[in-house]
Amino acid sequence: MDARLNFYANAVAAKFARYINSAGKAVSDSTLPPATQELVKIRASQINGCGFCTDMHTKDAAHAGESAQRLHLVAAWREATVFTDAERAALELTEQGTRIADAAGGVTDEAWANAAKHHDEDQLAALVSLIALINAYNRMNVIIQQPAGDYQPGQFG
Repeated sequence: MDARLNFYANAVAAKFARYINSAGKAVSDSTLPPATQELVKIRASQINGCGFCTDMHTKDAAHAGESAQRLHLVAAWREATVFTDAERAALELTEQGTRIADAAGGVTDEAWANAAKHHDEDQLAALVSLIALINAYNRMNVIIQQPAGDYQPGQFG
């Protein structure tokens, strides 16, 4: 299976990717814990049906030392006991921020307050930025039908 468009061979798309990757550096350099960053990227990618990003971020998380148990339970985080309260708050914000069209009113005040209870202002800014960023990546990959399964950890780093 081939993607509809080679995003990195097309000049316009490659330029866009460089800019969006540059914006992502603000998040990766933030104090939002790296494990939380990967959980957020995985959960949004699952919701959006982005196989490429789900593959990438589960492999990157595993390569960074994340346990298989936690990776297997991301989709069922509400019922899982392996996530911290801060991670659970981030996952709830991710779900509501990703499912904006499904949720009347968008992100609830309760979800925001819970995230704010566990994350400082800079971490909240990073979390909001990350949710927006991964949703953009997911949409690009779903639109072009980027195949999943061949990603190797660190491939783009």
